[in-house]
Amino acid sequence: MILIAAFFIILGILGFAIDSYTFGTFEATRIPVATLIALSLASVNGFVAYFYGDSVVLFSLRAQPLEFENPLHKKLYNVVTEMALASGLPMPKVYVIPDPAPNAFATGRDPQHAVVGVTEGLLQTMNREELQAVIAHEMGHVKNQDILLMTVVTVLVGTIVLLSDWALRVWRFGGMRPRRDSKGKGQNPLILLLIVLLVLLAPLLSRIIAMMVSRQREYLADTSSAEFTRNPLSLASALEKIAGASSPVRTAHKGTAHLFISDPLQRKIDNKEGFFADVMSTHPPIEKRIERLKRMAYQYERTS
Repeated sequence: MILIAAFFIILGILGFAIDSYTFGTFEATRIPVATLIALSLASVNGFVAYFYGDSVVLFSLRAQPLEFENPLHKKLYNVVTEMALASGLPMPKVYVIPDPAPNAFATGRDPQHAVVGVTEGLLQTMNREELQAVIAHEMGHVKNQDILLMTVVTVLVGTIVLLSDWALRVWRFGGMRPRRDSKGKGQNPLILLLIVLLVLLAPLLSRIIAMMVSRQREYLADTSSAEFTRNPLSLASALEKIAGASSPVRTAHKGTAHLFISDPLQRKIDNKEGFFADVMSTHPPIEKRIERLKRMAYQYERTS
């Protein structure tokens, strides 16, 4: 709720900045025009994301239902059933992306409407224990309510980017003419500069917030996988195979990248450390996740 409130505050400030520069308020009600549009757009998009976000994600990724005559699909269904029982969650819908790059994702609004999907490459690359660990990771996202959080965050980030782009287009094609007051005076140039900077930086700020949340949820889902399978090394082995993939997931894009177990776009920044990488990457470095999982396995061995 705090995160969503932060996004609405950013949207409100962005709308108010556009109003103070260009549109102003409705004469009858004194309600800021762009601010009202921004918050209305966010509310409508949030509603769509909550009820139909999973369908939008599946369509954009070209995910397909299981074909039970395919032995790999049948094994996948059995593994998902096992991990649903281990996690104490309802059986999610299961989809496959026809892509050779090994990866997996989860989406939906709650455990009763969850969707878990994998690529064909994952099914061909993983053994059964590794597949269990990957599915357990995705079930961890479901149990921790990450699927709703990240779906709504995706839509709100998209709304901020759309509104910012719209404002820049209006200013560009409108000749960058600032709104004047009743006395015909324009705004202070310094204030105008701050407003323009805010419109330019709002999309970056919103994406940074979304990425920070996404990275922390990946660590939590890794821990959930170890909890459900009692086998952290299987997930470590699966991540090593995913990291060794030579191609990205073709149907993935920036709007869905954070839903996957590993960055499907294979950006180099996700494998780096440091302040810039921490700010701009959607996933923690795989090497760091593998190291944490191996430490968990050591702890399990000591306590067993």
